Amino acid sequence: MVPASDAGGSIPFSEFVDRALYDPVAGFYATGGRAGGRGDFLTSPEVGPLFGAVISRALDEWWHELGDPDPFVLVEVGAGPGTLARSIRLAGPECAGVLLHVLVERAPGQRLLHEAHLAGWVGERSGEELQAFVLRGLVGTGPVFVSAPEPPESFDGIVFANELLDNLAFDIVRVRPGDDDGEGVVEALEVAIDEDGLCEFVVRALDRPGDTATRELAAKTDSGGTGSWFPLQAQAIGWIADMRSRIGDGRLVVIDYASTTKELAARPDFGWMRTFRGHERGSHPLDSPGSQDITVDVALDQIQMDVSANVVESQSDFLERFGIDELVDEGRRVWEANPHAPGLNEIRGRSRIREAEALLEGGGLGGFTVMQWIVAGKPDEADETGR
Repeated sequence: MVPASDAGGSIPFSEFVDRALYDPVAGFYATGGRAGGRGDFLTSPEVGPLFGAVISRALDEWWHELGDPDPFVLVEVGAGPGTLARSIRLAGPECAGVLLHVLVERAPGQRLLHEAHLAGWVGERSGEELQAFVLRGLVGTGPVFVSAPEPPESFDGIVFANELLDNLAFDIVRVRPGDDDGEGVVEALEVAIDEDGLCEFVVRALDRPGDTATRELAAKTDSGGTGSWFPLQAQAIGWIADMRSRIGDGRLVVIDYASTTKELAARPDFGWMRTFRGHERGSHPLDSPGSQDITVDVALDQIQMDVSANVVESQSDFLERFGIDELVDEGRRVWEANPHAPGLNEIRGRSRIREAEALLEGGGLGGFTVMQWIVAGKPDEADETGR
């Protein structure tokens, strides 16, 4: 995981995180790490099918906004085992007949799970084959689901990423105040191997020619001027730019737990970084690389450094905007119509009440941030309505 490098035997923390999570042999996601009740952590889609039902309503509105295109391309990045895709299929949105859902998942083991649970799955595509596939009309034969290791190069439609940015590699830096006339000194925590063969943090000043981009990004990030350590999320910034560049007409939608760099830097003991394993908090992030998930709060100011989002709102506001209360009321009526001999529909109806409580909780999932970048769409309307 941490080979000796030419730079004094240490590697950037971002490189360590990327290897610990995504190494094809020993990485967390290569060795069985995943979301879900049987996995290591729960995200909104794993709470139950209600989340996917609300997203289906949003998809219909966005589809109409784009002029009812065929195909209507939904690129879900960080699709995991395909839980959201299953819920969208179950919900049966109006756009289903032309919906082409691309499940982008970096971990091969996760992509292997798509076929077993998704009717309408047509295999895996990549590169030019995937690009040609997303341009082909479905003529009412959808929904169609296709797995991919990377997004298509260009398309009209939606990029959707739920709790992806918190899983992208990041660096840990601080900007120490300089003297009266000098600039601040930018330092990073890197990872090395100690004399016992274990990973350890080492502090390195970012003063080499290859450090310029990281140093400049850290220097222009508002961390509060306290000299505290904070996460520097260059990979997330680059991902936002990359996804926006691939969309011809549509929008980028991301959901995650988030704050500002200044607030994150003020937290003691790296309180913005967490590890998970088996639905419990893990240990120190350098312990047993590949055995646990490593996540970070997303810095809203950093990922909007290049282009501000058109819409920023809480998950609870987003879900309420697209009718979660109506769906819960519908489920309650189904349950109350036959509570003494309930079938699957009645049980699903009652479950919506519990699911909504979890999805809307202000101190939990409901407090997550939903951000939308509209690309060549209707940004003036989107600024006001979030639709």
